[in-house]
Amino acid sequence: MPEMPEDSGVTIEALMDEQRTFAPSPSFSAQANISSPSIYEEGEDYVSFWEKQADRISWRSPWSKVLDWSNAPFAKWYVDAKLNVTESCLDRHLETKGDKVAFYFEGEPGDTRTLTYRELYHEVNKFANGLESLGVQKGDRIAIYMGMIPELPIALLASARLGATHSVVFGGFSSDSLRDRINDAEAKVLITCDEAWRNGNRIALKEYADSAVEECPSIEKVVVVARTNAEVAMADGRDIFYHDLIATMSDEKEATETDSEDPLFILYTSGTTGRPKGIQHSTGGYLVGTSFTHANVFDIKDDDIYWCTADIGWVTGHSYIVYGPLANGCTSVIYEGVPNFPDKDRFWDIIAKYKVTQFYTAPTAIRTFMKWGTEFPERHDLSSLKVIGTVGEPINPEAWIWYNETIGKGTCPIVDTWWQTETGHIMISPLPGVTTTKPGSATVPLPGIGADIVDDEGHSVPLGGGGYLVLTHPWPGMLRTIYKDPERFKETYWGRFSKPEENKWVYFAGDGAKRDTDGYFWLLGRVDDVMNVSGHRISTLEVESALVDHHAVAEAAVVGRNDAITGQAIAAFVTLKGNVEGNEMLLQELREHVATKIGKIARPASIVFTDELPKTRSGKIMRRLLRDISEQRKLGDVTTLANADVVREIAERAQNQASSQASQE
Repeated sequence: MPEMPEDSGVTIEALMDEQRTFAPSPSFSAQANISSPSIYEEGEDYVSFWEKQADRISWRSPWSKVLDWSNAPFAKWYVDAKLNVTESCLDRHLETKGDKVAFYFEGEPGDTRTLTYRELYHEVNKFANGLESLGVQKGDRIAIYMGMIPELPIALLASARLGATHSVVFGGFSSDSLRDRINDAEAKVLITCDEAWRNGNRIALKEYADSAVEECPSIEKVVVVARTNAEVAMADGRDIFYHDLIATMSDEKEATETDSEDPLFILYTSGTTGRPKGIQHSTGGYLVGTSFTHANVFDIKDDDIYWCTADIGWVTGHSYIVYGPLANGCTSVIYEGVPNFPDKDRFWDIIAKYKVTQFYTAPTAIRTFMKWGTEFPERHDLSSLKVIGTVGEPINPEAWIWYNETIGKGTCPIVDTWWQTETGHIMISPLPGVTTTKPGSATVPLPGIGADIVDDEGHSVPLGGGGYLVLTHPWPGMLRTIYKDPERFKETYWGRFSKPEENKWVYFAGDGAKRDTDGYFWLLGRVDDVMNVSGHRISTLEVESALVDHHAVAEAAVVGRNDAITGQAIAAFVTLKGNVEGNEMLLQELREHVATKIGKIARPASIVFTDELPKTRSGKIMRRLLRDISEQRKLGDVTTLANADVVREIAERAQNQASSQASQE
């Protein structure tokens, strides 16, 4: 057996070297909201910088102190300031933008709605009055479980109007997941739909909600939006239709005053213990951060039509469909359904229809579009696009190039954004009028943000090295705590690299990264998606990017499996393009392709060809299941999968290929 290096002190290997660069065009920079790199110097004094940005929103009374970090890691921003976020998102726009469209809604079946800022203001007020009539008060928690329809952002804003705290549960989650989140938040009211449209099918949300609420003693009322007008069971005294609730309500409602640090929402994320973590965000700091980043990362102008394809059930939808765009008086598109209904050109049809200028979507979607081919975007005029962005996971360079050439036509800056549920808003991203981009790199931290890459001991790694991405000082939109569990908050996010005895607090939420010789950050995915092969810590993303770089590959997922000699071996699962046939010759070609792109150490020990990869309903690849398959373990929970049947097929193929691939090394 070869000698294995000590694991301690080893950082993530930075193997791939992307050399292509794309500078902003002079014409784009000339009109950009931010066109000078001096903004980064301003951001070095981050407290002063974020005080200046606070003028972006409306305050009822000012702060006594910009930042209180005396009880680190529990931050307070804009201390003692008073506001209600809906006054920044609605009221202040009425005089100058009352007739401007706030939301264009595109239903999956083809129905449409348009809401101006004035109409949205009145709808929010009516629903806020309705919720108040049900007993909702400041500080109460409201659970929301809906499809992507206008009543979803209305529900968030109505909650905020009352000073209540909303907890949105993604409409693709099971009734058990909904139950657990309602119970943790002790929500008083649940807002849901009769059904939701998804891929041409009706999803029985009310039925799932009923099942959950049976075990939720805190729920007093259930409000049901009639999306499909399906007949649904309505519990006497508990359930009420949305349209009945607001029918007699006034369309005026004074906003409840809140403190800058009052909670605006709780959003649950998966925890390593299996117990969801209730990420709690504040009011004032969160809105300042989302407003600044939305306006400047996407270079928003007053006449722009902006579309973020995320679901409001995730933080991306909170920050970049609801709060950021509305605070900036922006016109947005909301789409209810999937990108391939009724055909694979639905997204491009929507862009052409509404003349979308900024488009923000996920790398998973982009790789799917690549697999489908260029014929679908080529059916439509995409010339309205000015800026295109990515969110949710690192994007591999070849997907970036395809996005640039096929969707952006080589003229749209790409903003590859890194942030998390916990950070509240974008943290690392290009500024499109300033930053020279590199395919696959989120580039550098935004002004006012402190980030570093450290090794196992917490020491900053030199340029060209890889390690753990950390944030080095507080920021306005940061999570304030884990709901009802401050000790877990400290341990999970601040326990790894902080030195409390030195009053040095460092945030780490589990992502690996490398920094090239120009100081650009390259996100490498979760640290638990880092493989240790013969002592080399190799990112799954880099191997996946190398596989997708091959002309035959549409999508790839890579996991590490136990190996008696190397510690871990690389197991790859590959979806091929079009009519490409997966055979032994292609398998060997792909292994050598990875060896050429990265090095022999990264060559997959096994490759399984599969028509699909197991994904959650939000589109994320379930690598946990792929690890189970690779280790020939009993498969874990698949209730959140959108394509559960594919797991059994992959397991069978893996078993069949295992013996033939065992002797290839």
